[in-house]
Amino acid sequence: MGGRSMELTDRKKQILRAIVDSYIRTAEPVGSKTISQMPGMDFSPATIRNEMADLTSMGLLEQPHASAGRVPSAAGYRLYVDELMQSYRLSMDETKTINQAMEVKMQEVDKMISQVGKLVSKMTDLPAYAVAARSSERTVKRFDLILAEAGSFILVVMLSDNQVQNKLIRLPLDVSQEDLRLLSAVLNASLTELTADEITPELLAKVTRSAAGAANLVPVIVDYTVELLRKTHSEVYMTGQAKLLGQPEYHDVEKAQEVLTSLDEDVISNLPATLSSGTTQILVGPENVAKELKDSSVVITKFDIGDGMQGMIGVVGPTRMDYAKITARLSYFAENLGRMFAKPQQPALHEPALTEEPKK
Repeated sequence: MGGRSMELTDRKKQILRAIVDSYIRTAEPVGSKTISQMPGMDFSPATIRNEMADLTSMGLLEQPHASAGRVPSAAGYRLYVDELMQSYRLSMDETKTINQAMEVKMQEVDKMISQVGKLVSKMTDLPAYAVAARSSERTVKRFDLILAEAGSFILVVMLSDNQVQNKLIRLPLDVSQEDLRLLSAVLNASLTELTADEITPELLAKVTRSAAGAANLVPVIVDYTVELLRKTHSEVYMTGQAKLLGQPEYHDVEKAQEVLTSLDEDVISNLPATLSSGTTQILVGPENVAKELKDSSVVITKFDIGDGMQGMIGVVGPTRMDYAKITARLSYFAENLGRMFAKPQQPALHEPALTEEPKK
């Protein structure tokens, strides 16, 4: 290596940024000549070639076979996203387009989620997904046990989000209506306002002891209740998968097919959702959970829907996607959504309450 230092100098960063920017624009491997002709690049072509060789041996660039140029590696993109990417300023036209799209009155959450997905996909020209999920843990508000005909009863569970679920349960012969009344009182006294994790074996034993003649019904009821509380209610909506075909990376039908078949709701529901509202996360290539997406990147952002619900929007595209522009658009969109769902009685801090429109 002729004793050159292999640390990531500012010059290397500048050259890496130029290569990523150029590759995002053209989808063509980038050669040293292209770089030397860019504004602000006052280094000799030999220097640029040396730096590119270093960036390659550092694993930040790759050389596709049969090409003299280089393309960014997953690690190169990661560094670009974390440190080199210039923040993208949305143009007036873009904000106008997003605002107009959002003026379409959003109806109930499910419809809203599918609409959000479509808008995001249209806005980024990439496959998009939208998710609405309960962020808060559910608890039980109330239990009712209703005696039904023919030796069974109906267990009615009202949850903290006002959903009501019920289950028909067979009655052992020796359980009387009186036992059921007692059991109902015990359940309401001991198991309401608890999350699934707070329903412990010790608590279960205590409830069983207090249930007297109906003790053998307790395990069935508690199992059903815990299952209801653990069910995270989330709607996942995926749209625009075919837009990938317009990207040069996916002109190869087999490659396209591999990604398209893996872009389903299940893969999306397993994407890591560790971010808090208002932050945007970028998963580059191999950082994705699904191995089918190892050559793609995902940009995700979250917002609050209110009522203990959280929304998440994301796009999936080639690792060459324009991260700065897409992140800017998604964040702007999520911010607006969050504001739209904010309750009128809690005006956003930075604007006077009067600008809040009353919810229809």
